[in-house]
Amino acid sequence: MKKNNPLLKICMLIFVAGSACLITGCRNMDDRTVRNTGVGTAAGAVLGGVIGHQSGETAEGAALGAAIGGAGGYGYSKATEEKE
Repeated sequence: MKKNNPLLKICMLIFVAGSACLITGCRNMDDRTVRNTGVGTAAGAVLGGVIGHQSGETAEGAALGAAIGGAGGYGYSKATEEKE
């Protein structure tokens, strides 16, 4: 597979945007959980994009970072919610 395949980049962008919509669209989450999940997703995407850029895989790094960051933000919210 070519390294700079435009179709792959478009697919990754659609995947990241779709994932973000699905994560933030959950109706059973409270405002704090949505905020923490969104912040985790955004921060993970930026950090993953920067790290991925160093190896020439910016889109893949951003997508992976967004997934990990979103899961981390959601997990953090649920862990602090149980303590209250």
